[in-house]
Amino acid sequence: MIDVVVLFFLFGLAAGLLRSELKLPAGFYESLSVFLLLAIGLKGGEGLAQQALGPLVPQLGAVILLGVAQTLIAFAILNGVGRLGRADAAATAAHYGSVSVATFAVGINWLMTRSIAFEPQMAIFLAVMEVPAIMVGIVLARGLGRQTDWRLLAHETFLGKGVTLLLGGMAIGWAAGPEGLAPIKGLFYDLFKGVLALFLLEMGLIVSRQAGELRRRGVFIVAFGLFMPLLSAVLGLGCGMALGLSVGGLTLLATLAASASYIAVPAAMRLAVPQANPALSLGAVLGVTFPFNIMVGIPLYHWLALQLVGVTP
Repeated sequence: MIDVVVLFFLFGLAAGLLRSELKLPAGFYESLSVFLLLAIGLKGGEGLAQQALGPLVPQLGAVILLGVAQTLIAFAILNGVGRLGRADAAATAAHYGSVSVATFAVGINWLMTRSIAFEPQMAIFLAVMEVPAIMVGIVLARGLGRQTDWRLLAHETFLGKGVTLLLGGMAIGWAAGPEGLAPIKGLFYDLFKGVLALFLLEMGLIVSRQAGELRRRGVFIVAFGLFMPLLSAVLGLGCGMALGLSVGGLTLLATLAASASYIAVPAAMRLAVPQANPALSLGAVLGVTFPFNIMVGIPLYHWLALQLVGVTP
């Protein structure tokens, strides 16, 4: 049976495509984003409070390299096969080297609904994997030059809303531990799925607005939006196997790798690579990759994770 939160996404998508007057209140989407980021951060921090942090260092290095590799591969495809200009190829590649909080939240919900355990450091992976693709994308687009305002760019990258909320939530969860978090679990844990459903309703409305852009961009960008998450998921599974993750952890790392950013990276690219066309990257990310991942990708990545663990001695 299809997950109820995905049904909310389909409802929003259908309403948007049918040009319904449905519209959520201004600022509601941002409020839901804040809640989801804090809830994910708190849960990750709670898990970290129950384990040693030292072994995480090599794992963080591995997922950073994963994000860099994804960005370089995506750029080679977009620039070489798709013949996109350097700026558009680099900016779009950065979107696909980074990650999506919404896709990650759907992945967590998918696993929790089925009582499948996963490693608590996945929330840290989410925060860490947002950053490298932005830096690589900028270098690919314009090289290292004096005109780049690195101070402002670093502020946007490391202290953006998403990374700040995730790291803040993890710090609180880690400091408070399971007992300290108990009084607020009713809000941040029990309501998680309901808030995610409302968030996906708004996402469906947003995605419906990308349909026209996809029609203008043609077959290549649609094909890229389907091929790149599959390739990235395979890379994520390989990385997860090397790190010794569980089936749930493998599924989530593959989901993270397959996802593409539509919040942090667009903001950074507007600042650093203003000549790139944001409609191109957002059309592929929101119009193709996001719906593919939440409706088909996550169950597929879990099935692949099961096959990999099953054939491992």
